[in-house]
Amino acid sequence: MQTIENDHFKVTINELGAEITSIYNKTADFEYIWNNEIWPKRAPVLFPAIGRSEADAYTYHDKQYPMPQHGFINDQIFEVLEQTHDSLILGVADNGETHQYFPFNFQFKVKFVLTERSLALTFTVNNTDAKEFAFSLGSHPAFNVPIADEGNFDDYQIDFKPKFETLTHFEIVKTPAPYRSGKLIPVEGYQDGTLMLSHDLFEAGLIIIENKGIQSLTLHAPKAKHQVKIDLGDFRYVCLWTKEGTEAPFLCIEPFAGLPDVTGKMSDLLTKEANTKLAPGFTKAFNYNIQLG
Repeated sequence: MQTIENDHFKVTINELGAEITSIYNKTADFEYIWNNEIWPKRAPVLFPAIGRSEADAYTYHDKQYPMPQHGFINDQIFEVLEQTHDSLILGVADNGETHQYFPFNFQFKVKFVLTERSLALTFTVNNTDAKEFAFSLGSHPAFNVPIADEGNFDDYQIDFKPKFETLTHFEIVKTPAPYRSGKLIPVEGYQDGTLMLSHDLFEAGLIIIENKGIQSLTLHAPKAKHQVKIDLGDFRYVCLWTKEGTEAPFLCIEPFAGLPDVTGKMSDLLTKEANTKLAPGFTKAFNYNIQLG
C-alpha cells in the first residue's frame, strides 16, 4: 500500500490495480471510501473494457479474444514511478498475461494528486505498439452513504451541474449479468437538476447516464455537513450504482469513457461504440477530480 496525505486528508492506494482503498478525513475523523464484504471492491480501475463483454469476449481483425468483466488492469501489480508526500504516479506495462486479452504493447499510468480539498486523478494510456488499438476506461469509486454517518441513504441526493430539463440513461438488461439493451430511457426521479437517492432506484441495475454536457455531480444531504463532488473532466459518461437487493450503505459514482456491450452482440474492438482509438506512438490522458467536503 502507498499513502499520500496533507493536513486534511490521507489517501491509501493499493499497487494491485492502482485502487484507492481509503480517503480519510483527518480533521473530522471519518472515511469516505466504502469497505465491507457486501461488495469487496473499493475503487477499481476499469481498462480496457467496462462491464461485461458479450460472451466475455470481443473480436479484433476477425479473431476472438477473451475479456474479463471490467478488463484486466485491476489485477495487475503497478510500479511506483514517482511519489511525494501528496502525489503518486503508478504505472504498468503490457506483459504475457495482458497479451492473452489485449494483443498490444501499451503503458498505463495513474496519477493521484492531493490538494487542500480534493483528489485529482489522471489516467494515461500510451500506445507503444506498431498498430492502432481501442479501449474503454473507467473509474469505480464507492463512497459511504451516509457520509460521516450523517443521516440515512434515502436522505441523500445527487445534484447535477449544469441543470438539464431531462436526463437519459442506457436501459440495462440482466441476463443475469448487466448488459445494455441498446435503448435510452429517462432517469426516473430526476427533477430540476436533482436525483433523490433510494435503494429502489437501483433495483433494475446500474444507471449509466448519457452525458449531454454534465460537468459535475454533488452527493450530499440537506442536513449533513459533508459532501462529495465529482468533476467529470474528460469522461464522456457517468454511472451510478449500489449493490442491488442489499440496501448497502454506499454509492458508486463512476466516470466512464466507454460502455458495456449491448446484449446479444459481440463487439469489434476498433468499432465498438464509445471506445477510444489510439494510434501507434500516441498517448491519451483522462482527468477527473474528487472534491472533498
